[in-house]
Amino acid sequence: MTPRIYLDNSATSFPKPASVLQAMTRFATELGASPGRGAYAESREAGALLDECRKRINRLIHGEDPRHVIFTLNASDALNLAIRGVLRPGDHVITTWMEHNSVLRPLNRLAEVHGIEQTRIECDPSTGLVDPDDIARAIRPSTRLIALVHGSNVTGTLQPITDVGRIAREHDITFVVDAAQSIGHVPIDVQSSAVDLLAFPGHKGLLGPLGTGALYIRPGIEARMQTIREGGTGSVSDLDVQPGFLPDRFEPGSHNAIGLIGLSAGVAWLLERGVESLWQHERELTELMTSGLRELPGVTLYGPRGCEHRTGVFSIRIEGIREPQALSDRLEAEFGLLTRSGLHCAPLAHRTIGTAALGGTTRLSFGPFLTRADVERALQGLAAVAKSGSRSHGPYVS
Repeated sequence: MTPRIYLDNSATSFPKPASVLQAMTRFATELGASPGRGAYAESREAGALLDECRKRINRLIHGEDPRHVIFTLNASDALNLAIRGVLRPGDHVITTWMEHNSVLRPLNRLAEVHGIEQTRIECDPSTGLVDPDDIARAIRPSTRLIALVHGSNVTGTLQPITDVGRIAREHDITFVVDAAQSIGHVPIDVQSSAVDLLAFPGHKGLLGPLGTGALYIRPGIEARMQTIREGGTGSVSDLDVQPGFLPDRFEPGSHNAIGLIGLSAGVAWLLERGVESLWQHERELTELMTSGLRELPGVTLYGPRGCEHRTGVFSIRIEGIREPQALSDRLEAEFGLLTRSGLHCAPLAHRTIGTAALGGTTRLSFGPFLTRADVERALQGLAAVAKSGSRSHGPYVS
């Protein structure tokens, strides 16, 4: 049987460190209590474990206060809290064509219902990069938010968040960064990059389980935000309104304790090894992949050509294979390569690179457990498919 190589880490990371499963198993078999919902030892320990998760995340991103790490269901949930929390009717927001639907859809809904105005900055079709000067020129007196994806889930493009953050800070505009594809892969410093709100999932680069995520809120920015849902917190239960202090203000309801404890173990694994070291490993594999793809006739790689402005996310098309899913199916069946095809929940990004009308691309995405041998096998499989090209899959794509 052909060994299988997981190349869909942009969707969710796999495998997870063994410590993640161990931490979740211990909670399920030894603790089981809801954090903050009891005075007994198990509940207190569960609460302490969640506090430790906040501290580890805060350390990872160089945040200012662990209490400002707000747990969410995923990155989409975190982005909804950020966007809906900051914007009011009539406000103006600046974003780009490379954004995920987790940004596009909340903004479109707010535009429809509350008259939010949007400026979407077009990006370089060859790299996916935005020009920070274009963002600066789009600022109006009514601009309240700049929303920018850090790493593209389509092309791997790394946007210049520090340059954009500086512009936002100079104009006192709230800056939210979608770090779904960068956190855990790339070193992030929210203070030096002037990030006000950092949204991210727990199940991708942070190596935790699905159903986890967080929004980091820079101290002081919470004063600009409203809650988008309210409920029980286990604290100040005599009040029938949401508490005003963090994190309780933005965390109604019982936590996904088992998931967050797994997430904490994933973040601990990253901290022990160092994101800088893991990033260097990913850059080496990215250089191997990009240089290998450039040598394959009939293969188109989208996004930055080298490693300077990209993560280990690669969108490709092969001449002669019209449907991206047909390529994914063949890569799995013949070479054990697990990829994802389509528009990847980012339709404007695919319009930017010219693949929207073609059904998108086939995407390969890296994680920390991938090896050079894995990448070389992936390149060999792609080379074999590219060589056969149209002989197996009908007419060439025009």
